[in-house]
Amino acid sequence: MLNEEKLKRIEELKKYYPNSQSLLLPVLWMVQEQEGYISESAMKYVSELLKVPLSQVLGVVTFYTMFKRKPVGKYHIQVCNSISCSLCGCSAILEHLQNRLGIKPGEVSSDGKWSLEAVECLGSCGTAPVIAIGDEYYEELTIEKIDKILDNLK
Repeated sequence: MLNEEKLKRIEELKKYYPNSQSLLLPVLWMVQEQEGYISESAMKYVSELLKVPLSQVLGVVTFYTMFKRKPVGKYHIQVCNSISCSLCGCSAILEHLQNRLGIKPGEVSSDGKWSLEAVECLGSCGTAPVIAIGDEYYEELTIEKIDKILDNLK
């Protein structure tokens, strides 16, 4: 499943980790980077590759919200709904995004361009409300700012 470059990288990483179980997070990152998400077949592959129980791979994938178990849109939008963001209006932002994109949290637009997710905390409480699109954070948001951001992504 992983390409030759990533398999070579895993061999290099083995020098720095005490056992194959310790490689689980970096290998899952590689799978998600290559495939876009971590499917059940990918979890079985990682389990066999690292010789760790499938239940352990599943436990890690389901524990960390950074791992996606189904395909996401080209632009994956995460809306923080922590207490700071809630106090600063994240529910209005989420509602606006749902209306504008025509999808609900957990869904992907029919063209595959957008996906939406409500997350517990993005760790930027001092600049609430916050969203992440991919690896980019957008802070101190208003509806107008969000519209400009989305318009620039089209």
